[in-house]
Amino acid sequence: MGLIYIVGSLSIAAFLYENLKSLFSIIKSVVEPFFRPNLPKTLAEKFGNWAVVTGATDGIGKEYARELARQGLNLVLVSRKEEKLIAVTNEIGSQYNVKIKWIVADFAKGREVYAHIEKELNGIEVGILVNNVGTIHDPESLDKVSEDMLWDLLTVNVGSVTMLTRKILPQMISRRKGAIVNLGSSSELQPHPNLTAYAATKKFVTHFTKGLEYEVAEHNIHVQLVMPAFVATNMNSYSDKVRQGGLLFPNAYSYARSAVFTLGKTSETNGFWVHGLQYALMKLFPMEIRTYFVYQLFKRMRIEAMEHRLKNQKLS
Repeated sequence: MGLIYIVGSLSIAAFLYENLKSLFSIIKSVVEPFFRPNLPKTLAEKFGNWAVVTGATDGIGKEYARELARQGLNLVLVSRKEEKLIAVTNEIGSQYNVKIKWIVADFAKGREVYAHIEKELNGIEVGILVNNVGTIHDPESLDKVSEDMLWDLLTVNVGSVTMLTRKILPQMISRRKGAIVNLGSSSELQPHPNLTAYAATKKFVTHFTKGLEYEVAEHNIHVQLVMPAFVATNMNSYSDKVRQGGLLFPNAYSYARSAVFTLGKTSETNGFWVHGLQYALMKLFPMEIRTYFVYQLFKRMRIEAMEHRLKNQKLS
């Protein structure tokens, strides 16, 4: 009985630590300034005055950039469409008195875009890098996903977070100051049948981020993994239920406000309290059960996506 008690206690303690460490870190960060008033109080003081945000013209990326601007950071917005970059620059610039620069870059083109970005960033001390850009396809079995789409998944979701971090990291190391935020996904928790390749790329982001965190800790650089669940954005346009929003599906504005609040406070977060609860509850079950549940869920979503496409075809 004694051995069972010890094993059980250790298992419970390990589970609580793994799932509640983000919450405890945030509580600590809220209380700590009262006891250590000399700590940096703003993101600019902690990391620097400029933030680079990729995929900055829609969804989480756009709202994350807006929230950083609200907190006084200058922005470099990176996306593939010039007209949308100009529109978002004007929109955020009309709200907040910050400097904003934009860079047109299509990450699906691969290696060629990074020299262009590096040139455009010349002379800018990047304090925060937000690797948000990503792509996804409607739920579908791998054999029916086009090869072009699969190459884009790998090139954008894996390539961008790796190579842009590599470009910007040396200047952060030389200043001993900075933060790297990588947008992963709760889909990394288990395989995702019908989004198999997408979920695999997000598992890469998890391992890449956690490894990098240890590599650069000695240089005083903060690395954060953000793992959202469903957010009501265009990336989930195949599901009317998700896009309608609700308690389980926050909009991009609410999600980004919550996620930015955790920056500098914890190295790993789901970004939104409901998503944190969902993630913790899913981890209670063995991977086989989680995978089966996700398979059934996305099998229904696959049908919903097909119906959505047919509806749009009839309207067009």
